[in-house]
Amino acid sequence: MERQLPPVLILLTNDDGIYAPGLRAMERELQRLGEVSVVAPATEQSGVGHSVTFLSPLVVKEIFDGDERRGWAVEGSPADCVKLGLFELCPRRPDLVVSGINGGLNAGINVLYSGTVAAAIEGAFFDITSVAVSLEYDEHADFDRAAKWAAAIIEQVLKKKGDEPQLYNLNIPTSAVRRGQGQLRVVPMGVARYGEHFEKRTDPRGRDYYWATNEPPPQPSKEETDLTALKQGYITLSPLDFDMTKRSELGQMQDWKLGLEDL
Repeated sequence: MERQLPPVLILLTNDDGIYAPGLRAMERELQRLGEVSVVAPATEQSGVGHSVTFLSPLVVKEIFDGDERRGWAVEGSPADCVKLGLFELCPRRPDLVVSGINGGLNAGINVLYSGTVAAAIEGAFFDITSVAVSLEYDEHADFDRAAKWAAAIIEQVLKKKGDEPQLYNLNIPTSAVRRGQGQLRVVPMGVARYGEHFEKRTDPRGRDYYWATNEPPPQPSKEETDLTALKQGYITLSPLDFDMTKRSELGQMQDWKLGLEDL
């Protein structure tokens, strides 16, 4: 059952930096849903995962494009941006956190490394529905169309979801954008292992170094996942959770009667 959405405050961030075109496109479309507060990294933070800054100050600067205010630029990670946005920079507690649009997919195990997804996780950790949005990398990426689709999907999710906050990961393939027509699949995150190969090289001083190749590619899965659906040209939406406890193992381990009494 759908419900009417009250006016919302949206905290928008990313990991590509405050000047990224994906952030600007997402901001324009989200303004249809409510007030948007932008708090984003001052420079690109791709691949930083869920790092946070403890040992150095977080420098914050208000950014303007001519007379237009863009938001806050933070010398820190995407997770830092969400923390500062929630507790210092937003005019009130946000109702929604959106991270993106990232230039490049964040699907499969890349979710574990992604600064884009980490920012959404940070929002969900503080009981706010959060969505990570990513568009497959393309030199001529159509962020405007992707943002329009993403905002429409987010609006539908907010109308249909329950009252509890939820974390979502949304990925859009370039093939769908080029066709101008997208179909959505709700699928689990793929966990196929890859990225095991490195190319060994030697620098001009004779020192060895290694360059990750991201090969071999993920192996085909019998189960439909974000990876398999994206390969077929579908937009994917995955509900995620930051609780990494393996519940099926927990009960068994509690019966092991582990201890130090006999040592």
